[in-house]
Amino acid sequence: LYNQSMVPLVIALLNDEKGIYVDAILTSESATFNIFSTTRANFHVNNEYYHELSEFLHSIIPKRSLGLAYSTIGFNHFGKVAVMEELKEELLSTDEKLDFAIGFKGTVAIGFQSPQSGYNLKVIRITPTEQYKWGVFEGVPSVLEKYGRVHVINRTGSMLDNIIFYRVKLERAWFTNALLQELLNDASECVTLQGESLFFRHLIVQSKLIPLPVYLENSSQAESEAAIINLGHCIKNNMAANIFNKDLDARNYGVGVFGGVYLFDYDALEQFTEVKIRTNQNQFEGEEDIPEWFFEDGVIFLPEEIESGLRIPNRSLRQLFREVHGDLLQVDYYERIQDELGVGKVPSARVYPERYQIN
Repeated sequence: LYNQSMVPLVIALLNDEKGIYVDAILTSESATFNIFSTTRANFHVNNEYYHELSEFLHSIIPKRSLGLAYSTIGFNHFGKVAVMEELKEELLSTDEKLDFAIGFKGTVAIGFQSPQSGYNLKVIRITPTEQYKWGVFEGVPSVLEKYGRVHVINRTGSMLDNIIFYRVKLERAWFTNALLQELLNDASECVTLQGESLFFRHLIVQSKLIPLPVYLENSSQAESEAAIINLGHCIKNNMAANIFNKDLDARNYGVGVFGGVYLFDYDALEQFTEVKIRTNQNQFEGEEDIPEWFFEDGVIFLPEEIESGLRIPNRSLRQLFREVHGDLLQVDYYERIQDELGVGKVPSARVYPERYQIN
């Protein structure tokens, strides 16, 4: 602009039976942030000026780190190097220490962060906590495989990407004593003490979010309502990418810097087309017979249980979720998405607000 400030201009194209056409024009940092972010599958760009291209993306979405901008265009190796440098610089330039992530403690992963950092770090526990509810734990490699799978799929704007480091050292002095002890005790297959450093066999790095329950406790009514609506869009987008999170608990979702809601915990992920959609709504009142689905193998999901599964305590927010996303309580919706995926169709996903559409 005339005053040297930057304003993004993104033209969103769709390609369907009508051909290629302009669906939306995005001119805000918030909408652009979600498009050019690792919550989407990478834009793989062959460009010898990738440093300059990454710096340009950073200039129009400054709240997204330069390191992650490299990953946006498919230069994941450069992104990993830059992100690790950013992490270390954050810790060296402040007196802050890495401590447990805000919110609840994970049953499968130990999450930790420093207050001013833009990143959240994770390692996988040797065995899950007593709150684990999925039967036999398949082990650390199985969980890492799910986090790795998320990195390569189309995340439809609703899942955080993961940068997974292997065999990396961080200074012992950067950790609080309580965190240090839990890492060494509960993740000892991954974390060992080597002199004045902690050695990680694996280290998962994600962008920092505010866990949804924490966000709802501290946000205004309007902000809370927007987050609940975006939660429904997040769940729908993930199913469009053939991803289903069988752990419905809202604690597995977080709110980003511009109010978007993202799934960030992946140990309970399943391929959506392999989930069996069943219901108890066809049971007669007073009927006490055990439903037929009870004896089926595999992952069973009852849509009418999604509201209770999300564990949202505020009644008005639960009612809003039902009003806006009532289809998520119906079997037909899930079966339709599964049918589309089964024949190779790509179900629609909401990656920017409707107000940006031009038709």
